[in-house]
Amino acid sequence: MAYQTINPATGKLIKTYANISDPDLETAVASAHKAFHSDWRHRPVTERGKIMSTAATILRKKSDQYSHYLTLEVGKLIVEARAEVALSADILDYYAQKAENYLEPRVLSESPGAELHIEPIGVLLGIEPWNFPYYQIARVAGPQLMVGNVLLLKHAENVPQSALAFASLFEEAGAPPGVYTNIFASIEQSERLIEDPRIRGVTVTGSERAGAAVAGRAGRNLKKSVMELGGSDPLIVLEDAPMESTLDNALFGRMFNAGQCCVGSKRIIVVGAERGEAFLDGFVQRMASLKAGDPNDPATTLGPLASERALHLLLDQIKLARKEGGKVLFGGRRIDRSGFYLEPTVLAGISEENPIHSQELFGPVASFRVVENENEAIRLANSTPFGLGASVFTADIERGRKVAAKIESGMVFINQPVWTAAQLPFGGIKNSGFGRELSELGFGEFVNEKLINVAPSGSPPWGPIK
Repeated sequence: MAYQTINPATGKLIKTYANISDPDLETAVASAHKAFHSDWRHRPVTERGKIMSTAATILRKKSDQYSHYLTLEVGKLIVEARAEVALSADILDYYAQKAENYLEPRVLSESPGAELHIEPIGVLLGIEPWNFPYYQIARVAGPQLMVGNVLLLKHAENVPQSALAFASLFEEAGAPPGVYTNIFASIEQSERLIEDPRIRGVTVTGSERAGAAVAGRAGRNLKKSVMELGGSDPLIVLEDAPMESTLDNALFGRMFNAGQCCVGSKRIIVVGAERGEAFLDGFVQRMASLKAGDPNDPATTLGPLASERALHLLLDQIKLARKEGGKVLFGGRRIDRSGFYLEPTVLAGISEENPIHSQELFGPVASFRVVENENEAIRLANSTPFGLGASVFTADIERGRKVAAKIESGMVFINQPVWTAAQLPFGGIKNSGFGRELSELGFGEFVNEKLINVAPSGSPPWGPIK
């Protein structure tokens, strides 16, 4: 597949970019390998931090320019594009400020003289998706560049201008050549990179299929990998949850970024038949109020899907849901206008036997279920192959904690849809992947936790020092 900018709001091809040649790819890998061993890993963390903080400052100063690429290539609403730029800058600043502390050697109190030292491991390959072109990179580049690793970044084929903009960001901030390198690589070239002994780790955000293929290849080559592979997040509404604010939260959780979020609230589960009917009415009303339009217009509340392929995949899933016994309560059709717009859609009656129950709906489509009690809500929440995020809404915080403890996922938010910030660890379990990004946990994914054990001269050959 070619790297192309196609405006999702119009469907028009803007520009095509050539894949990187094999000789240029070899040059990129060699440059990264040299930058790591001869320069970057040896730089004081304060120097790396200055470059990272400068990159964050540039993002904020040029927010309009960077936001433009997100709207042009993904169709992201302009207010959401600006929010992504700001979040990405915050992540870079967070690691610039925290890295020195995270790199401090840690004394193992149970064994006097034993210390853990955190060291980088080398060149990393990042394979990132299109839905958040900057944020997805920032949560890898922020921690990994600050720990002293260097990064080769293969971005999604439909966001080449966003990819180039983020690469130029680090160049402008003063990062040496080879520290951060964008590569327009093919799948076959990416596979070869994973096998290259100079690449020491791989991180992927993408589909189950892509993650399984990359993790398998990385494993065969004895390389660490981190996988974030999507989800089908449940949003549980208990009987005592306040109606209006919970409805507002459910709409935001499902429709942010036109529903193209790994942690979007894709399955709404309401406890109680009468309450479920009222909640459904309110939710449909809110979905119906969204207005498709130019994503650059602040008045637009429904942007396009990022590609025609994504649009057709959702239309096929809606068709399958109906064929297997589900109902389309609202929406379900392509909007009759230029670009890749889908009506906000609400599905119901999706049984656990329906194939859609075990699939991710990556767009403005919500699945709605009503259950009799809390236990059934928890069972249904845990009944998919995914385990990324989840939400529980209730007026009783302690009850919410107890429900959250029973949900099988990497993240549970009480009285909010799942959100993200530099200080919060991000990641899932089951088919949603493994490993964590962001916070100190993300900082430590691709490091050597080196043990240095010190004993006084003349010590015996075995055992801790008393």
